Amino acid sequence: MPFTVPTIDDITQPALAARLQHLLDNKTKPLGSLGQIERLAQRIGLALGSEAPTLKDPQLVVFAGDHGLAARGVSAYPSDVTWQMVENFLAGGAAVSVLARQNGIGLTVVDCGVRHDFAPRPGLVINKVAPGTADALEGPAMTTSQCTVALASGAALVKDLPGNALLLGEMGIGNTSAASLLMSRLAGLDIVDCTGAGTGLDAEAVQRKIGILRQVLARHPDAIEPLDALAAFGGFEIATMVGAVLQAAAERRVIVVDGFIASSAVLVASALQPAVLQRCVFAHRSGERGHALMLAHLKAEPLLDLGLRLGEGSGAALAWPLLMSACAILREMASFESAGVSRQDEANAAVQQ
Repeated sequence: MPFTVPTIDDITQPALAARLQHLLDNKTKPLGSLGQIERLAQRIGLALGSEAPTLKDPQLVVFAGDHGLAARGVSAYPSDVTWQMVENFLAGGAAVSVLARQNGIGLTVVDCGVRHDFAPRPGLVINKVAPGTADALEGPAMTTSQCTVALASGAALVKDLPGNALLLGEMGIGNTSAASLLMSRLAGLDIVDCTGAGTGLDAEAVQRKIGILRQVLARHPDAIEPLDALAAFGGFEIATMVGAVLQAAAERRVIVVDGFIASSAVLVASALQPAVLQRCVFAHRSGERGHALMLAHLKAEPLLDLGLRLGEGSGAALAWPLLMSACAILREMASFESAGVSRQDEANAAVQQ
């Protein structure tokens, strides 16, 4: 399955940005008093190219895959939890299932490379590249062709989704290790600063994990370019997510980024096409050790900071109402003129007279 990295246009639009800022400044409120919601409204307006943006048919996609490196004990949970949680998503019992249902968000689960055969059913897309990646300590996690197939399947998936907003979720035991490796290599940071407890490792186990990841990095010294690093370290779910992010950005969808692993996919995508970041809203700063540093590297301003470290897209779903509110403020909130309310500068002038 061929894949060509799409060109993502720079959507810096000074005239539209000025109009959006003028609209926000003239709402019936003190200047800048809605804080980050105003910056969010500006970002969504620019991403959608509209002074009255409307988010339609939001789609949350959970990308799932297994990791060969998990056999090294880098996670507190066994690999079987990946497929068991996919079943939980599909049954509607996971946190992301509840939150998507609550917020009217479409939910799709994609088997990108789970070591389990699922029965076909609604809400499940089977795009299995292989039953889990290889052990990255023994060789590349993916072959170049496998990485290409995963990227292409992610792009094709987005093409078939309705709406103009993509929320990113993931599931894969061992995928915090893949994200840490990608972050260390692509952001040029020490693996110690990129590695945390994942699903709940104790301090001693985290140190063992760091040691293993340091060996993996040394095993692949030439995996410097984004797609080379992705093939060497990444999971099938991360590679599929990278393809989805690139396609969503090319289609000018708003991309709502969940936590550490989803951010690692955006890290790869933005290393290929920097303008991807103009379409991204970062839902939250997670409790995973490296996420704050990754967000800083991406110059991202997260909406929430709740100590979340679940993944699944749960943080993206929790943040979704804030995006809806930001759009509603732009579209529906009265201006001083339309409401007949005196502005602060007008009130000051009246006092001086």
